[in-house]
Amino acid sequence: MKQPTFFIPHGGGPCFFMDPDDPDRVHSDPMWHPMQEYLAGLVAGLPERPTAILLVSGHWEAPVFTVHDGARPPLLFDYYGFPAHTYALRWAAPGAPDVAHRAEVLLAGAGFEMGRENARGWDHGVFIPMKVAVPEADIPLAQLSLRGDLDPAAHVAAGRALAPLRDEGVLIVGSGMSVHNLRVRGEQAVVPATAWDEALTAAVTDADPQRRAERIIGWDRLPHAGFAHPREEHLLPLMVALGAGGDDPATLDHRSRMMGWTVSGYRFG
Repeated sequence: MKQPTFFIPHGGGPCFFMDPDDPDRVHSDPMWHPMQEYLAGLVAGLPERPTAILLVSGHWEAPVFTVHDGARPPLLFDYYGFPAHTYALRWAAPGAPDVAHRAEVLLAGAGFEMGRENARGWDHGVFIPMKVAVPEADIPLAQLSLRGDLDPAAHVAAGRALAPLRDEGVLIVGSGMSVHNLRVRGEQAVVPATAWDEALTAAVTDADPQRRAERIIGWDRLPHAGFAHPREEHLLPLMVALGAGGDDPATLDHRSRMMGWTVSGYRFG
């Protein structure tokens, strides 16, 4: 059965796992509870359990699109200043080399130069949300990098090239944040964050697929775009999910508020 695609918020650092006495227990500040609950129900809301996951994280950039084809990737603790126990978290899902190679073939067939990697660990844009969504770590996962030029149109096109994976039972997930400006938080962020979220959601959920893609490729023309993303790496996974969603309906799948931000997640299909 054809899988949908998602753009999910992955939170801040190890935000869902802050209990030092039981590091594997999902435990967070109440601010994060709505996002945590959303992620925890992600797989249950699918038409059927995916055969594998292909995930694009805002925390991995490479000169060209690069697939991680490792069989048992380690974790990369690429966050700073958190309690010691958060650097001993475990999420031991198997890699999905077959899905990585299939993605490589699809992207190369669409004209993209490709890279391959198997030593890098899964960054926290992978293992933190997936540890909530797939706590048993029993769905194989392959990771795809962003392309370092951060070109929105290229990332939408990459998503379109990857769309056949959906018919093969693979869940395509973009993991980032719909707003990501660590310098502006609290009360001063409320007005621009709300206006940005409304504009982004209107663009993402445009009923016309071609216009939807055009509006998101031109994301930097939306109100308060520069506030929401001083640098767009956390938004680019949305482009891949949207491209892979093709002509399918796009819906607002999650909305929560923290630190003055309004944060959203989207489903395609």
